[in-house]
Order: sequence, then C-alpha cells, then structure tokens
Amino acid sequence: MTEGARVLYFERPGEVAVREAPRPTPDADEVLVETVVSGVSPGTELLVYEGDVPQEMAVDDTIDTLEGTFGYPVKYGYAAVGRVTATGANVDDGWDGELVFAFNPHQSHFTVPPAQLQPVPEPVDPATATLFPTAETAVNFVLDAAPRVGERVVVFGAGPIGLATTALLSTFPLETLTVVDPVAERRALAAAFGATATKTPEEIRHTTWENPPGVDCCIEVSGNPEALDDAIGAVGYDSRIVVGSWYGTKPVELGLGGRFHRERVDLRSSQVSTIAPSDRGRWTKDRRMARAIDLVQEHDLGRLVTHTIPFADAADAYELLTTDDEVLTTAFTYD
Repeated sequence: MTEGARVLYFERPGEVAVREAPRPTPDADEVLVETVVSGVSPGTELLVYEGDVPQEMAVDDTIDTLEGTFGYPVKYGYAAVGRVTATGANVDDGWDGELVFAFNPHQSHFTVPPAQLQPVPEPVDPATATLFPTAETAVNFVLDAAPRVGERVVVFGAGPIGLATTALLSTFPLETLTVVDPVAERRALAAAFGATATKTPEEIRHTTWENPPGVDCCIEVSGNPEALDDAIGAVGYDSRIVVGSWYGTKPVELGLGGRFHRERVDLRSSQVSTIAPSDRGRWTKDRRMARAIDLVQEHDLGRLVTHTIPFADAADAYELLTTDDEVLTTAFTYD
C-alpha cells in the first residue's frame, strides 16, 4: 500500500464523509484504476443517505466490488469511470491507460480484475459513461415489460431511469407513451425523449382510455409508493405493471380489493442485478450492457448529467438531492 486515496462513506442517516485511505496496489491478476468521475444514483443512494434501507440487507450479492450490508458506515455507489494506471504481472499491458467503467463505490482509486471492467467507447465522455447503469436498468425494465405493437404504455417517474426507459420505449411502435411526473421540467424532458403525452399524478388519476378500457402496461420508476397505486388505477383487464422502484423501508399501501383482484392485473418486480429466468436463454449481462451503451449514445443520455461536484464536497451533492427537483444525475469529479 502507498499513500493517497479517498473513499466516501455513508456514516449514518443524513451524513456522508470522504475519508483518507492508503492507495491500493494491484495483485498479479488486477489493475489499478484512478477514478475520473463517479455518478450518484438519485434513487438508491438517496435511500441510503436518508436511512430508508434495511441495514441487515446485503449491498449486492451479484457485484464483487460491493461488500457487506447496508449497516452504517457503508461504502456505496456503482458508477465509477477512470483510467487504468497500473497493471498486475499477469495482466495484459494493453489495459494501461484505458478509460474504463466499473460498478465500484465512490473512491479515488480501486483495484479490480479486468473482467470486471467495461472499456468506454471513444466517443463517450467520462461523465456520460457514468450513465451506463442507468441505461442498463432501463433495458432490463423494457425486457421485463415486453411491450407489444400498438400498446398503451405509461411510465411513472421522469428521473434519470424513467427518462432512459422513455427513450428506449419511444423506439417501439406503441399507440401511446405517457410519462407521469409532478415536476414540469421533467415532463418537458420526457417529451423531448419521445413521450407522446405527459401528465401530473393528479391528471393521470382522471384520465380514461377506451376500446379497451385502461392501459396495457405501466412501468413504475418514481420511487414513490403512491405512484404504484396510481398505476393500478390506470391499467385495464389482463394488463401488467412492472415495479422498477426500490422503496426500501418506506411503507406501501395499495388498493388491491377492487379492480386489481378481479381484472387479472399482473404485478411484477424488475431488478437489474439479475435477468428474468424467461430471458436467460438468450440474454446475458454482457449483451444487456452492450445494448445499454447503444442507448446512451443513440439518445444522447449525457443530457441527464445535470450537476458536477468535486468529490471533496460530496456532502453537498446529497443535500442537493433532497432539496432541488432540477437535479437528475450528479457526477463527482476527482483531482
């Protein structure tokens, strides 16, 4: 170990700190990455910041760089982009200097095997590359929603993942693509990303569809449990609702005693850590990530990075997330 690394810790609800740490040295089968930028997930990380996650729950069993549970203090984050600055004895020297993406917590330096790295295509700038997980999640939601020709689809939530999902859905031959969000600026962005209509939560509750009644599919990615109840109100008979939000420990109250019970509404969860069993014969995580990188480039998702903040001022980024609706994605910049 040598000197000179910094790591972000969620110390307790409402408090983060950037700690000094020794700089790691790569083992024979590893590389050392010096982080250029890392992206803040405004959904999951805000839950961790506000203490709305089960502390006994594993951070992520499917990503080797995310260890332990959500019990404080915890390292978290999963969108690091940096350059390889050193390679182990058994690693091809061609990795040296490569700009790469990794599912790694917020820290200035880290070591990983090359198999856990995703090279960043040359046209993509580092801040935009932090959106690879956002786009990959959107691809996963659309795979699970399985939209069909001529369907009516509603996306609840116009945060980064909702907008990326909207951009991908806009390429399908749908009858309508409606996005629901309380913030006018986000609704305007949804229209720019291909929504055929945008509505507030109040408006969607008073919207009706006929021939047949209701919509065919809703994707709930707002992080607000009340939106899931609105989705149940919007769908019709034999419809489906994909729940992409993670509510953490927030209570969820749903009206399941009426139409939901009699109209065969399919309520399914979608989570990017795994691929649905029905798709595993044809889809791998590598294939899904490749489509995500296409989505980032083809729809200019770099527009979703609205704020950049020096890593030393990380606490300001989380405070901003709790107070400013204009924040979509924040990227930490590293010296």
